[in-house]
Amino acid sequence: MRHGVRDPYEVLSVGQRASDDEIKRAFRKLAAKYHPDKNTAPEAGQRFNEINDAYQLLSDPNKRRMYDRFGASAFAGPAGGGGPGGVGVDINIGLDGLFGDILNAFGIRTGERGNIKKRLKIQFQEAALGCKKEIEYERVDVCDRCRGRGGEPGTPVDMCTACNGQGKVRFQQGVLPLAVERACSSCHGSGRIPTKPCSGCSGVGLLKRLRTLEVSVPAGVEAGSSRVIEGAGNRTGPDGPAGNLELIIEIETHPLFRRDGSDVICSMPITFAQAALGGEFDVPTLEGKVKMRVPPATQPGSVLRIRGKGMPHRLRSGRGDQLVEVSVEVPTQLSDKARSLIEELAGELGEDVQPQQRTFVEKLKNLFG
Repeated sequence: MRHGVRDPYEVLSVGQRASDDEIKRAFRKLAAKYHPDKNTAPEAGQRFNEINDAYQLLSDPNKRRMYDRFGASAFAGPAGGGGPGGVGVDINIGLDGLFGDILNAFGIRTGERGNIKKRLKIQFQEAALGCKKEIEYERVDVCDRCRGRGGEPGTPVDMCTACNGQGKVRFQQGVLPLAVERACSSCHGSGRIPTKPCSGCSGVGLLKRLRTLEVSVPAGVEAGSSRVIEGAGNRTGPDGPAGNLELIIEIETHPLFRRDGSDVICSMPITFAQAALGGEFDVPTLEGKVKMRVPPATQPGSVLRIRGKGMPHRLRSGRGDQLVEVSVEVPTQLSDKARSLIEELAGELGEDVQPQQRTFVEKLKNLFG
């Protein structure tokens, strides 16, 4: 916390007994109101930084406890050291630290190294055959206006006197001889303070922006797998590298097909006559219809195989198969003539036990002796 600033509780308009959730809600409300992207008033940038400083203090249990006990003087020690015998502890502040709370107020979720995770939904055929998809997402990147310097173009940027250009300050942690380092709140960890803050990013050097990217999805990709695009994530600082973008694949269900590893399964209904007599039928595949022969006396539940019409194998060449599950449809409405013909057929067939019935009868005999 910077020496001489207003009471952080007053800045966030909360009481000293406010809960962590109440403090977070107050910060998000005020940050959204005064963020320079949404508020063009001249004082908005300074107010935004003041709000962030207050939240950085009150959201840290140790800092909040020190402030409640000692006030602003708890953080007014020398910038270069934490007192005699102090032990330095380096705390690296990434997007989840200094910038993270600012960005989270606008719905951006970031990883410790600026990584972004995003779900990519594709169709079943696209997963089978591969595709190119155009995605649009938000990421934190260097401000175009100031190129990350934080100052208006053409204006000088001075070394931060609060941290002597180090970007970090050290303070005494409680009564123990322990000096803790944190990012300098005066320069936001950059070590530089612009004489005139950039109007595009309010001196931060970073901006949230929309990006469009075309990605390739390989054939045979499975649901839940991921594609990592290096350098397409958030930047953790104006001078730091960008994190990665990880795309988690989601595959839409198909009305006809389902997947089992590299095999594709579909159901095909046929009539009793077709099952008994056999024949050739049009069967849908991922690449259009093909002819498939159904042998005579095909039983309900039989699985027929069409070679090479499944998903591409991921670790070797070739493709899986398409499995066709045969179901026999029984008519629900019969004309008098149809009923008479079926009764005649039943009489012709007599009491001969069919293959599935024979298996059932044998199981009964084994069970009951």
